[in-house]
Amino acid sequence: MIGIVYYGAGNIFSLTSALDRLGISYGMIHTEADFEQYDRYIIPGVGHAGAAMNKLVSTGLVPKIKALEKPTLGICVGMQLITSYSEEGDSNLLDIIPVKTLRFADSAEYKVPHTGWNRVYHESENLLFKGIPQGAHFYFVHSYFIEFNDAYTLASTDYSLKFSASIVKNNFYGVQFHPEKSGAFGEQLLTNFANL
Repeated sequence: MIGIVYYGAGNIFSLTSALDRLGISYGMIHTEADFEQYDRYIIPGVGHAGAAMNKLVSTGLVPKIKALEKPTLGICVGMQLITSYSEEGDSNLLDIIPVKTLRFADSAEYKVPHTGWNRVYHESENLLFKGIPQGAHFYFVHSYFIEFNDAYTLASTDYSLKFSASIVKNNFYGVQFHPEKSGAFGEQLLTNFANL
């Protein structure tokens, strides 16, 4: 059963709607004790990474999150939170995966935010992407990206430069795209996470 970390910075409705469609059981985590009820976790997030981190700190859940040993998935800003630092708000984050979140350079060709469908390519084999082909399309909405690092990049995409669409370290996973808004392949990824 999935526990969704509820800290006031996530688009919970679209995520829970997708989990409902897939028949995946979930509940909300508000306190440290709530973590014990679940065997995997999702950290959602939309908006400003620095503000989201401040909200997460205010819950008192940060030490518990950093100590988790069960599968944990950060989505969009939730993925950015598990990195070390974001240029957005000049913010130190959870520092679970030692990579940085940087801002796209705006240009005539590449508008910021990066919004819409983009192809995602696996950089390494992982059960999170089981049954998802190379170059599958996922839905993105973001102005900041995770720097590409071979050691932690699970999947990549390209928008003015190559960056990490998904990262992994031990039991922590992140996806920059929104699986809950990405059709069949997004649903496959959520199902894969539920089965890790």
